[in-house]
Amino acid sequence: MVSCKKDYLKYTKKPEYITSPSQENKPYFDAYDATLKIWKVPYEELYIPTTYGTAHVVVSGPESGEPLVLLHGMNASSTMWYPNIEALSQEYRVFAIDFILEPGKSYKTNDIENVTQIAAWYQEILNKLKLESYHIIGASRGGWLAVNLALNHQDRIKSMTLLSPAQTFIWIRPSADLLKNIIYALSSKEKQMEQNLKSMSSNVDNINKTYLEQYYIGVEKDSINKFVMDMQPFSKKDFESLKMPVLVLIGDDDMINNDKTLVMARKLIPYGQGDKIENAGHFLSVDQPEVVNTKILEFLNSVTNQ
Repeated sequence: MVSCKKDYLKYTKKPEYITSPSQENKPYFDAYDATLKIWKVPYEELYIPTTYGTAHVVVSGPESGEPLVLLHGMNASSTMWYPNIEALSQEYRVFAIDFILEPGKSYKTNDIENVTQIAAWYQEILNKLKLESYHIIGASRGGWLAVNLALNHQDRIKSMTLLSPAQTFIWIRPSADLLKNIIYALSSKEKQMEQNLKSMSSNVDNINKTYLEQYYIGVEKDSINKFVMDMQPFSKKDFESLKMPVLVLIGDDDMINNDKTLVMARKLIPYGQGDKIENAGHFLSVDQPEVVNTKILEFLNSVTNQ
């Protein structure tokens, strides 16, 4: 287990919904724990009480490292970072947060009515973690959530990395893969998930089978929440207001983004830069983890050494 600050010890006690899970939740929690076992670094799990319920945060890396916050993609949970966590936590203190409205170990007790409250929920967690400044990485929907958080509370954010952010710069464009997903929506769940993965990843066979099992259970458990329709591309004014350095990475076979995303990132964000990852789809952090890890760390180090 990773060492934990004294301030965090009060958050290490597992709540009852974890220690005595419902019959519905137990298979998912077991699968989640199985995926955590493939992480190659020590970690600590925190359960932080918030206005809307309990936030589950996986912490790894040296206590002395600069804080790095990770926001996962839709239905992916914090375990999606298994190909990246070893590299990211060598020098940085990493905080991976499970989104409270999706499968994961966070647990909602009060309704969240709008995206402003989502930003407030993240901010409440960061306050309780006492992160006065931090870097943030968001993947897919997590990228949209990172920008939403930054537009509401950006003073503490030292840098932002967006991995194929969904609905952030451009609308998700119609494509052959998207059409196949619609067609397969009328098919079996197995076919739906298989097609979804093939459209999102350039190398499905590269995805760890233990993680896939968790992902499948999560998607069946809860695939969409009401805020999906509230995700719309941000405005020119929004991007121009971002004060921190921003790195945007997309795959060369990305069904969510294209070259226009990179052009906008470089042109509209004052300290924005963008790059394309070869032989990668939307799940670029899994398709090409070594390349993505290197680019992220080079970017973070450049910000840290400014």
